Amino acid sequence: MSTPAVPVHELRFRGVLATFAGRAGFYAFAALVAAFFALPMAWLVLAPFEAHPTFVANLVQPTLHNFPVVFKNPDALASLRNSLVLSLGTMALVVLCASLAAYALSRVKLPGRDAVLYILLLFSSVVTGSAAMVPIFVLVYDLHLINSLEGVILVLAGGTLPASIFILKDFMDSVPTSYEESARVFGAGPFRILKDVVAPIVRPGLVVIAVWTIVTVWGSFLTPFILLDKPSLLPASVEIYSYYDVGGSAKLPLIAAFALVYTLPVVVIYLVVQHRYGFRFFGGIKG
Repeated sequence: MSTPAVPVHELRFRGVLATFAGRAGFYAFAALVAAFFALPMAWLVLAPFEAHPTFVANLVQPTLHNFPVVFKNPDALASLRNSLVLSLGTMALVVLCASLAAYALSRVKLPGRDAVLYILLLFSSVVTGSAAMVPIFVLVYDLHLINSLEGVILVLAGGTLPASIFILKDFMDSVPTSYEESARVFGAGPFRILKDVVAPIVRPGLVVIAVWTIVTVWGSFLTPFILLDKPSLLPASVEIYSYYDVGGSAKLPLIAAFALVYTLPVVVIYLVVQHRYGFRFFGGIKG
């Protein structure tokens, strides 16, 4: 006995219903994920303006009193300044060294070049700061750089250089060599070519590693915590832990206010870079 045929309009209805159910499930899942990340952000924005904040985001008693209390501590502003010095100093060193190294690796054909680059990237990912902290501390101590921002900058730059070189080399590879050959015809040397010909083309790559380095260093805790013990030299990522009492209880009003101020520079960098580049980065010439 044959099965009766299903009308065409019923098949179409079932297809539309299945599509609607699939999209509804996807949007529900996306809403849950968005809420998971949005709720902590809501607390970060609202809690600093609450007189007695809790772990629930609300504005029952709005106030600005928490911010003056935070900045009565002279180390608060000093810590933000130290974070700025560490971030910009490390960024400048990384961009300079990564540019030179990536350009050399891109143009000079060496046996095993790619293998060496991948090994450096692998070890920089596997041997993290916590695993290498003891030899790093001994090395910095022998160089008499303990309790100096310069020593922290060197350590942080060394940790971010391998990945920066790896990222920037792809941008360098996409620059046509004919541009450099034309510059050589007019007498330009290697450094002039790198500065005036290659660097403007790979500017998006330089921005990528610059922003990534700043954000990484801005949130770095372990390295400055180990290498610095003077309160006047601590960055904001370490200073925020001073807003705990002796028993380890968090002073939520002060932590919330300081955390918001600590977050603002990274948000500003994000907005500026998004406005300028829109995060549409490509190797070589940007379309």
